[in-house]
Amino acid sequence: MRRLSPLYYLLFLIIAISIYSCSTVRVVPQGESVLKENSIVVVNNESINTDRLNQYVRQQPNNSFLFGWNPFAVIYNWSNGKGKAWDKFVKKVGQKPVILDSLLVERSSVNLRTHLASLGYYNSIVEDTIITKKKKSRVLYTIKAGDSYTISDIFYNIKDTAIERIVMNNLSRSLVKVGSRLSEQTLDKESERLTVILRDRGYYNLTKNYFMYEADTLKRDGTAQLFVKVENYTRNETPKDARPHKLFTIRNIFLFSDYDPMRGREQSSEIYDTVRTKNLSLYHRGTRTIRPKVLAKMNTLTPGQLYNEKEANNTYSRYVSLRYFSGVNIQFDEVPSDSAATKGEVDCTIRLTPSKNQGYKLNLEASSNSNKLLGISPAISYYHKNLFKGGEWFTLGFMGNFQFKLKEPIRSTELGISSGLSIPSFLLLPDSLFKTNVPRTDINIGYNYQSRPEFVRNLISLNYGYSWRSGDRLFYSVNPLQLNIIRLNNMDPKFYETLMDPFLKNSYRNHFDFGSGASIYYTTDASPIPKSTFFYFRWNNDIAGNLLSLFNKRLPTDTTGVNLIWNTPYAQYFRTDFTLGYTYKPRASYAIATRFNLGLGFAYGNSRVLPFEKLFYAGGANSLRGWQARSLGPGSAAIDTTFSIPNQTGDVKLELNVEYRFNMFWNFEGALFVDAGNIWTLKSDPGKESGLFRLKDFYKSMAVNWGAGLRLNLDFVILRLDLGVVAHDPLKKSWIGPANWFKPDTYSVQFGVGYPF
Repeated sequence: MRRLSPLYYLLFLIIAISIYSCSTVRVVPQGESVLKENSIVVVNNESINTDRLNQYVRQQPNNSFLFGWNPFAVIYNWSNGKGKAWDKFVKKVGQKPVILDSLLVERSSVNLRTHLASLGYYNSIVEDTIITKKKKSRVLYTIKAGDSYTISDIFYNIKDTAIERIVMNNLSRSLVKVGSRLSEQTLDKESERLTVILRDRGYYNLTKNYFMYEADTLKRDGTAQLFVKVENYTRNETPKDARPHKLFTIRNIFLFSDYDPMRGREQSSEIYDTVRTKNLSLYHRGTRTIRPKVLAKMNTLTPGQLYNEKEANNTYSRYVSLRYFSGVNIQFDEVPSDSAATKGEVDCTIRLTPSKNQGYKLNLEASSNSNKLLGISPAISYYHKNLFKGGEWFTLGFMGNFQFKLKEPIRSTELGISSGLSIPSFLLLPDSLFKTNVPRTDINIGYNYQSRPEFVRNLISLNYGYSWRSGDRLFYSVNPLQLNIIRLNNMDPKFYETLMDPFLKNSYRNHFDFGSGASIYYTTDASPIPKSTFFYFRWNNDIAGNLLSLFNKRLPTDTTGVNLIWNTPYAQYFRTDFTLGYTYKPRASYAIATRFNLGLGFAYGNSRVLPFEKLFYAGGANSLRGWQARSLGPGSAAIDTTFSIPNQTGDVKLELNVEYRFNMFWNFEGALFVDAGNIWTLKSDPGKESGLFRLKDFYKSMAVNWGAGLRLNLDFVILRLDLGVVAHDPLKKSWIGPANWFKPDTYSVQFGVGYPF
């Protein structure tokens, strides 16, 4: 192994010293200092989470993401003070140092005391100490938590007997219990909980401000008696303002299907086309864009029913889930009535603002590795949100995957076209079963063409299924029909005969894939790009061939005993793929994203191996980024040289990813990552066990890479460039040291759209 010249090490050392030695306080005015760190210490209570207290500190230091070092703060200090182009550049790229503000330190202490009181620690003492050395300051907040009280008894005093019954019947899930700490924060949350319950039962005007609490702590034994009241006047009013709580029913429901917020509220002088249904009146100005029947079906509110906030939110979510309206607004207006009336009425107005019907989406991934193999994967899709005026989504997509080496005749071309129709209804089942969400029936058809030097593959696919959700976090998809027909042409005889893995040969045959699939997805944040910490898991399952196997006795067979349909073997297998992800984001400036992925597939019955398109592979822009897609594994097996372009696959996949994401400057973000994993086979011939999965030693063939990335976050899209460097090569069964970085087969450059996970 060739050793690096000492000159490289010297150059690296000079650069490192010059960067670290650059003063980060050179631009700080005399008499001021840079805030480097906030520390919070609670001296008498270990149960208080100091990390959560940090958000109440008014001034935060510059972000540090490399062992406490921030290179962008260093860059800012490269300013020469002349205010010309160089200064403007470094101030744009760099990060201005945070100058300590003693007034904000005092306000932070007040904030901390106030928050501790809301947690139930009264008369807490917060002392702030500023320690400054060489224009760098550290602020220490020392906290002595104040007295707290344990609730010994709870007494309820509710004048309205109807409200009293509802409250007393819902105490099993109360947040305020005997034995718990008396806390303003908890009392406020309990008020909100009970308010939601009451508003779901017709009390339209009721808010948490009608709940009042008194605590008796005179016993001075650390306990408190809590008195809970629900008054007929709010906390900001006096008893003379009292009025009885009314139950409200819905009188009329009006729906404006083409509301334009730029034109303001509808004017009574305007003429509308009106359609009346059982539950609502629909109004629109111009050409009707969506059928009244569909609009009426999305509404779950009914005239004459008690006001129910949960039902109103459900109706809102159903209109949003159509993904046809850019704006959905539901407003309730109290109908004037006699103040002595015991019941009230509200009118409901639903305003829907249509979005643009049609559009296009572009996606691009690219990669390059140390062997000069280039890969480009463009995709373009057209979508229509309301094809037949019933909220049907129609998509038409085109994709390509091109791999090649410059100045060499090696080429791989893949082209695909797909089309899908999603209908906002569960065909064959009544919509009445789905009151809380909008189920969809999905029909997809596609054609894929792949041309490689060794063969030409044609694939026709048809999927029919259903998708729906439970709440806002749990999503289901079931495909009763999944059909794939695969035909291979122009197979190079030499290629087929020289395949190193005999089991792999069976994957390169015409086959008929008929089965079913299902998936479940759960997330704590369903937004496209979550802004805070979130968790998710996805579980996909496919099974094929079992239904066809019932007719084996009537099906013809080939010379190997495999049953045929239309002179083509049918596939029989089970495949499962499980993904678990967790992204920790304590602040907007950085996040730690992790992912665990496990896949397993096995063939049985009429198949010896999984169909090629169902096999797992590793590497690429969203996998192990030190390798190009399909160039890793299985296990520690050598790359099959019968392929001019790597095409490594397996029956088992295990992958773990960790990525540290941090803000840089402007809209640029940085990333440091580590990926580990591989693929393996479940069967092999004697003497070819290097790719076989075995529990006792599979970890020895785990591939590991590290790397860094740069992302451009444009809000609507994230463009990503990653450099992955091999750390452990399972083929070489060795770790790759710095002396061999950026040598052949040791790195890969990946370009993608969106985060990798």
